[in-house]
Amino acid sequence: MDTARSQTYYKLFARMIDSMTDLSDFDREGFINILNEICRFFDLSKGVTEFYESLSAEKEGNGEILIDYDDGRGEGSVAVYRRSITPSKTVIKSTLYKAADSEPLSDDEYRKLDLMLKAMLSFISRNRLQSSVEKLAFYDENGYPNINYFSRHLEMMNEKGELNGNTVVQFNLCHFSLINQEIGRKAGDIVIKNYYELIKDFIGDSGLICRIGGDNFAAVFKSSLIKIILDILAGFPVVYDKTNEKRVIVSAFVGVYEIPDDYVFERPDDILTKINSAVLDAKYEFNGTVVYYTQKNHVEKEKMMRVRRFFNDALSNGEFKAFYQPKVDIITGKIVGAEALCRWVIGDKTVPPVDFVPILEKNTDICLLDFYMLDVVCKDIKRWLSEGRKVVKVSVNLSRKHLIDADLIEHLLKIIDHNKVPHKYIEFELTETTTDVEFSVLKQIANALRDNGISIAVDDFGVGYSSLNLIREIPWDILKLDRCFIPSEENYGVTELMFRHVVAMAQAMGLECVAEGVETEKQLEILKENECRIAQGFYFDKPLPVDEFEEKLADYTYKLPDCIAT
Repeated sequence: MDTARSQTYYKLFARMIDSMTDLSDFDREGFINILNEICRFFDLSKGVTEFYESLSAEKEGNGEILIDYDDGRGEGSVAVYRRSITPSKTVIKSTLYKAADSEPLSDDEYRKLDLMLKAMLSFISRNRLQSSVEKLAFYDENGYPNINYFSRHLEMMNEKGELNGNTVVQFNLCHFSLINQEIGRKAGDIVIKNYYELIKDFIGDSGLICRIGGDNFAAVFKSSLIKIILDILAGFPVVYDKTNEKRVIVSAFVGVYEIPDDYVFERPDDILTKINSAVLDAKYEFNGTVVYYTQKNHVEKEKMMRVRRFFNDALSNGEFKAFYQPKVDIITGKIVGAEALCRWVIGDKTVPPVDFVPILEKNTDICLLDFYMLDVVCKDIKRWLSEGRKVVKVSVNLSRKHLIDADLIEHLLKIIDHNKVPHKYIEFELTETTTDVEFSVLKQIANALRDNGISIAVDDFGVGYSSLNLIREIPWDILKLDRCFIPSEENYGVTELMFRHVVAMAQAMGLECVAEGVETEKQLEILKENECRIAQGFYFDKPLPVDEFEEKLADYTYKLPDCIAT
């Protein structure tokens, strides 16, 4: 290569290096122009660059192929430059062609071309590796932007002052495993992709939707779009087979956080925690499919965490107390039974059950509390017997969570018999069931309790979707009518008719009726008219601490209104 040609080569080489090292202002078009000049300088007819994400992708030919230069003279002699990048195992390959009728490269030209191509491949490798790392970090295996991408996007919006006026949601597709079972996983993937694209199109460039794992997604968008987005998430037909026009309805559980104007952004995790908390509430805690995050949600979550954190210690410390609400014979005014109700007493403060029972019922902690309360009641009854006091049957509540306990009867009898309490003094109250499986298990439990001489009551009858099978097939002893069934001045007509017939039916079946929530003289009069003799409610007494209950149990007669006494 003569001096003038060498100088031209080194100028081209210097320009290429300058172009590659000026990362602050990299001009891809200018870089391609330099590559074209290099190809013309060496009289090459074509230049092809290939990029593969793995060695296996290279074998399968599954990669990105770019033709950087082609003057149309055909493909003759070939020079191949290949580089595998460790540890990612990505592959960069450059193939150079000369026309069949062109002069071959001299050794000096080949060395110079080799130097330029190695430098170029090093640059491309570095940039491709950076792009590959970016893809691994911010996209999942199916090409969806992931939670890292979403977090970075929130940070960028905050830096630009664009967070206010936006809404953030997390949504979990409802029962998508059933869709996969019905149409197949491959078609299910198409459904998810089409659903994603549908929402993405509505959000537009001003927002973002990403996949945070499985059938869970997060999105941020202008608050003005919230209604249409929620309408889609509530249930929308998604096509998965265009040829046969097949589609499925897709809906989602949704957690929503509307970013307030005074919101102070600290880190993405703060927003992600809010929408995650809300979507979990939507899925597991509430009947609805959309839950908005509010400060109230946060307070409730903290309360739930406190209850769960202190529950075991409270059991060990005896902080849960049995309060007894009398069951009164409305003809004699005498206490003929009682319901044991739990109260959490911490120092001089009494925590009502509404503040902890619903929380404990979300897992099996409620079962531990039920067993504990049964033990407390048995100890009180044993003491009354030992002291020669009057003793009445006491009912204890059992959560439906117990229905999964295959050894429930054994556990209950162990507590009762350990305290040496005659079975006739214990009654269990169970609520209505909602499934055939629960119904079958409840029937087995009821029969086992009856076989052991223990009474059972159906609690809150009339609150749920009661089936006559509930009282026809299960051997109840007592039917406890919920307060909603007890007529009052506000709901007298139809309610009184229903009450009369339910009581008559129960009595014809040999069931004892107990009316809960009795608060007025008029209600007592209706009970008497329908021969429902036992009442429980604030008209007589609230739930009482054990010492107060013992005093009234000994020899107390409640004053009855004239309408009953006569």
